[in-house]
Amino acid sequence: AALLARGLRRSPAAGIALTAAATWAVLGGTSLGREARAIGGALAAGDLDVARERLPHLCGRDPQALDGQQIARAVVESVAENTSDAVVGALVWGALAGVPGLVGFRAVNTLDAMVGHKSPRHRRFGWASARLDDVVGWPGARLTAALTVLAGSDPRGAWRVARRDAARHPSPNAGPVEAAFAGALGVRLGGTLAYAGRVEHRPVLGAENRPVRADDIERAVRLSRRVSLLALGAAIGGRALGSLVRTAVRTTVRGRNR
Repeated sequence: AALLARGLRRSPAAGIALTAAATWAVLGGTSLGREARAIGGALAAGDLDVARERLPHLCGRDPQALDGQQIARAVVESVAENTSDAVVGALVWGALAGVPGLVGFRAVNTLDAMVGHKSPRHRRFGWASARLDDVVGWPGARLTAALTVLAGSDPRGAWRVARRDAARHPSPNAGPVEAAFAGALGVRLGGTLAYAGRVEHRPVLGAENRPVRADDIERAVRLSRRVSLLALGAAIGGRALGSLVRTAVRTTVRGRNR
């Protein structure tokens, strides 16, 4: 391990490659798109039973309480949020802190998914894990929203809805991302949600847009892929630039000490 670490310090390119490999090993973008498309296909075929059966693979909502349009909305919202949580946020921490930052971010994100929801059993621990997840997810969520504005087919609409509606969402990180997706796709997100028998009424994002349809799931997955690729390029570029800067600083310091 010591030899590996020493080799990575001497070879920035090797460090970048290892970070990229570890990134793809822990990112959930591929499975996200696969599950979303499976549900979209079931909805297009009119098979609500299959769509409801697969929805828990993607999010924690109560599928039996949802009709086809509500399932489609839940999928689009989950694609948006998980683009930030499972892909872009991990890339940000991989660029900032290498493999340890990447793995640490995913660990915090997984812990929040397991116990972060409010419940009598995990109330205190779940609250702490949720707040920690909010902190580490903050930069990735903002980058995801910004890249969604750039990658979407309606940058002006995405920017307008994101700026106006992001703060209305109860989550400081899901708000900017879901609002940007709503504007970029020209759809209406938010509204009434059901989690394990508990009903939540959230503000509507993109109220002037139309309701989500089953075919919007494919559009959301494609947008997520474009955002993810832009984020990957930014992360690799940022990591490479950081390595070059550190190398230049060390060279300058050594030259002055001679």
